[in-house]
Amino acid sequence: MTWSERTVERDGVRLSCRDWGGSGTPVLLLHGLAGHAGEWDAVARDLSPHYRVVAVDQRGHGASERHPRDRSRAAYVADVVAVLDQLGLRQPVLIGQSLGGHAAMLTAAAHPDLVRALVLVEAGPGGPSPDVPADIGRWLDSWPAPFPSREAAAAFLGGGPVGEGWAAGLENRDGAWWPRFDRDVMVDSLAENAQRSYWDEWASITCPTLAVLGQSGIIAPEECDRMLQQRPETVAMSVPGVGHDLHLEQPDILQAALEQFLRDTTEPPTTKQT
Repeated sequence: MTWSERTVERDGVRLSCRDWGGSGTPVLLLHGLAGHAGEWDAVARDLSPHYRVVAVDQRGHGASERHPRDRSRAAYVADVVAVLDQLGLRQPVLIGQSLGGHAAMLTAAAHPDLVRALVLVEAGPGGPSPDVPADIGRWLDSWPAPFPSREAAAAFLGGGPVGEGWAAGLENRDGAWWPRFDRDVMVDSLAENAQRSYWDEWASITCPTLAVLGQSGIIAPEECDRMLQQRPETVAMSVPGVGHDLHLEQPDILQAALEQFLRDTTEPPTTKQT
């Protein structure tokens, strides 16, 4: 199955979506910072025979508006709501990795009536991290862009499936490969996360939730423990031997976890005959 491009516009900001079709429960996929909707292709392809699957290039990323003036968390959440409304995605499961998981979490907290279930991949409520924007800025500044080839980009960005996944988000202009985002937009998009935590929002979520973490990811065990203390009904799993980009490193493991969670949250319970 292949996808078709759909466009959503909100307050003058154009959002590009990969619509994989399907007629089941809607599933909305949100990528992380400096990422792109194509990171979810393997997951979307597997889910689309049974679910209505849409992956979004979030504002500032990919084929969406490159230089949105509003880079706030509220803007990312409002974009999710606009996609749900304009594409007719009723009671979806929100699945997000990293900053996309954070947007999904805040959407579930602010709009509990809109969301059926939530999946966080390497994402959580976090806490003040004032050095993170500068660290991310330095990392992006280290990219030797433009890259001479997609293969060179993949090697620089980690090699293997992680590097390939990141490199797939680049665009070819006159034989050189460029990022499809603006460095300052990426840094600004982290400004609020660097200043505060979102534990109150996490605690207010009422929908079924799955948290999938990489054993070598960025979510500390203490943060995961606190998440489960506040919401003990949360289903949590740690994937050994992988890091922050576990959806690229081990898509099969993530896929199996998603399929089980989606069955548990979207299918009616069977009635035992007596």
